Formats: sequence, C-alpha cells, structure tokens
Amino acid sequence: MNWDWQNARDSIPLLLEGLLVTIELTVLGSALAYVLGLVFALLRRARIPVVSQLVFLFVEFVRSTPLLIQVFVIFYLLWPLLGIKPSAFLTGVIALGIHYATYTSEVYRAGIEAVPKGQWEAATALSLPRSRVWTGIILPQAVPRVVPALGNYTISMFKETPLLLAIGVLDVLNRAKEQGAETFRVIEPYTLAGVMFLLVSYPASLLVRRLERRVGQL
Repeated sequence: MNWDWQNARDSIPLLLEGLLVTIELTVLGSALAYVLGLVFALLRRARIPVVSQLVFLFVEFVRSTPLLIQVFVIFYLLWPLLGIKPSAFLTGVIALGIHYATYTSEVYRAGIEAVPKGQWEAATALSLPRSRVWTGIILPQAVPRVVPALGNYTISMFKETPLLLAIGVLDVLNRAKEQGAETFRVIEPYTLAGVMFLLVSYPASLLVRRLERRVGQL
C-alpha cells in the first residue's frame, strides 16, 4: 500500500485526542504508583506482623503476572463482584498505578537502604520521634536517589498504555484503530501513532538521563 498524505493529515486530530488521553493515563497512573509504592515500601520495612507479609506477597504476585491479565481481572471480575462500574479510563489508571507501585516500592526500598547507617544511629541517639526521622532525615535523602528510576518506570508505563485497548480506553492506539476501521487504511494512523510515542518518550528518556547524572553528583 502506498502512503496517503491526505489520510495521514486527516488522522492527526483524532490521534492527538488519543495522545492526550495516553498522557493523562501516564500522569495519573504514575502519581498513584509513586504514592502507593512508597506506602508498600514503608509497610514492608515496618515489619508489622501479618501486614508486612501480606504486602510482600501482594507485591510479588503482581510483579509475577502480566499487566494485561490484571486489567481484565479488575475490569471484568473485580468491579462486578464489588457491584460498581467505573469507567475504562479510571480502571486503566488504577491498574497501571497498582502494577507499577509494586515496582516503585522496590525502588523506594533500595533508596531507603542506601541511606548511610550513621544517619539512623544519629536519629536514635537524638531520640527523635519516628515520624520526624522518616520525614526529616530518611526520605529527603532516599527519594532524590531514586527519581531517575521512577522516571524510567513512568516512561515504561507510557509505552504500555496501549494494553488498555483491551477494555476500550480511547488512547492514541485505539484512535489509530478507529481511523483505520473508518478509512480501511492502517499504515498512516498506526505509523503516526508510533511517531507520537517516540516524540514523547525519547525527550523524556533524555530528561531521565540528565537526572541520573545530576543524582550521581550528589
């Protein structure tokens, strides 16, 4: 099939709408993953009987199963069992956030363990409240160390949003599919969708590399 420039131009507005949805999914999913991942890391480190073990098992289970299956389970099994019906978009945000929270929790855990032992000992010697130790000493040192790794997971999440096509999320890939079904031409919309992914993910990866170099100088 030859390239049709007219079809390519006609595809752009629809694809841009889908790209906006893809970016929204990534931003909201990342925010959920960052917060929930930190909660998982702190719960595991707290070594609360039963709770810490359950969190560990949950993290390992989610990390060991495909994201697509998790999306299906949440959308077609969990929501009906709970008697609720959130939108496909909200389901996508939750699925992405939970899935990547299990990875970011390991990143946070590594950052916390990288804090020098002397910092913990000094906090203990000063008899600082536990909340103060975490918010004023440990996390301010641990989080900046892991920002590049968190950025890499955000980029990975951005590139995995097309999996939400399975539940009807109107991301950029689904929009490309719609355009192809309407015009019976798929080369232009799918190619442009790939270009849009590249135009977002490549500059983001360069930014993450700069963050890695900056963190390495700390």
